[in-house]
Amino acid sequence: MAFTQELLAEVELLALFDLDNHQTGLKVHHDAADSTVAAAQRLHAKGLISQADGGYLTSLGLDAAEHAQGLLTILRSATAPA
Repeated sequence: MAFTQELLAEVELLALFDLDNHQTGLKVHHDAADSTVAAAQRLHAKGLISQADGGYLTSLGLDAAEHAQGLLTILRSATAPA
């Protein structure tokens, strides 16, 4: 499975959520990049966030954000083999 630009935009949005404070949501403003607005709408349609313009993570969204942020942490900290 290849990463599409749409999936990458969704992962990037999930990476913005603060996992240490579940009461902190996100607001995607109307002047945000079209790809970000569309990603928020798709995440809402998939049941990962509470509103089409951001909001809070749902239970499923929290799982997805934890995995996305974990993957980013691993990829950023891993060193390439010699």
